[in-house]
Amino acid sequence: MEDACKSALNFFSDQQLCYADILTPPEVIARIQVAVLNFLRILTSPDPAISDLPLVARSSSNSRLSRGLVTQTSWIFLTRSFCTRSLLRPNAAKAFIRVWKVMAMCSEILGQGKRVTQRELFYKLLCDSPEYFSSQSQVNRTIQDVVALLRCSRYSLGIMASSRGLVAGRLLLQEPNQEVVDCAACGFSGHAITGDLNSIDKLMMKTDARYIIVVEKHAIYQRLVEDHVFNQIPSILITAKGYPDIATRLLLHRLSRAFPDLPILALVDWNPAGLAILCTFKFGSIGMGLEAYRYACNVKWLGMRADDMDLIPAEALVPLKPKDIQIAKSLMSSDMLQERYKEELTLMVESGQRAEIEALYCHGYDYLGKFIAKKIVQANYI
Repeated sequence: MEDACKSALNFFSDQQLCYADILTPPEVIARIQVAVLNFLRILTSPDPAISDLPLVARSSSNSRLSRGLVTQTSWIFLTRSFCTRSLLRPNAAKAFIRVWKVMAMCSEILGQGKRVTQRELFYKLLCDSPEYFSSQSQVNRTIQDVVALLRCSRYSLGIMASSRGLVAGRLLLQEPNQEVVDCAACGFSGHAITGDLNSIDKLMMKTDARYIIVVEKHAIYQRLVEDHVFNQIPSILITAKGYPDIATRLLLHRLSRAFPDLPILALVDWNPAGLAILCTFKFGSIGMGLEAYRYACNVKWLGMRADDMDLIPAEALVPLKPKDIQIAKSLMSSDMLQERYKEELTLMVESGQRAEIEALYCHGYDYLGKFIAKKIVQANYI
């Protein structure tokens, strides 16, 4: 499907779409060197100046949604609208310098044939340049800036994902020259998803499952694994323990490509954050819009939804928080939500309440598997 997505990007070239390339270390180093040479050329010209850095803008106004004309999967993409990092604007000067420092660090890492996590990169930059890097979020944003400048994936930059994800159920995984991992026999936690995206790309996979179930919360995932729900409902269970990391999204994307006939069903809390998590798996995110085509999947919304609220006692419903309203407004203002998702979100906001999956335990700890099975049998997902 990745090839189909890239074909679609090329086919609709009149829309001037942007995406991040998968490059070898020498190719990335060459792009960094070109950026340096361009900077020096302008600096040493007869009319010297400090050039701005043109970055593909990561904003809602510069994002669009592919509607899956080539495949059933839709994904966020960015167009050729640019923002800048400038040394001459006081509020952007440090961000401008951070881009160069991260590029220098990536060049060094790639030259040594190494890879680092974002956390490892943060501590190295904190030690080397504490006046510019004081938080992990600054490093994360700067990595996105470098991706937007060089238009290559973060993995191509030598930066690994820090995976929180787990997978369990009817799935056999094998890395080249390694033993087969049976994800149904990995205990209550399942199998930890590696942060090495290259390893995920090379995985050999076999399954007799009929469904893939994406679970928002770790505790719910553990309950389903402990109850061996994947044997009652032939399935693969996967969780990112909240908002999805890149490695978990890539594994899910690979599963969707390897087994295109398996429906991917999401079980999330009935609140705006749960829907936002589902949408990140389904479409990608604006912040990573240059790479979204590599991770998007055709995820369906299994639950919790408004028609499940009859199963939950009123005392188990919780008032929406201001942050919930903020997330809801952001989702409503985007182009990604299909009409039925908007209806669900409107019902959440109008009710002023949210419900967690755990509220179903009022029917007993073994009810969750029955709840999922009934919805699947009735094809009650959107």
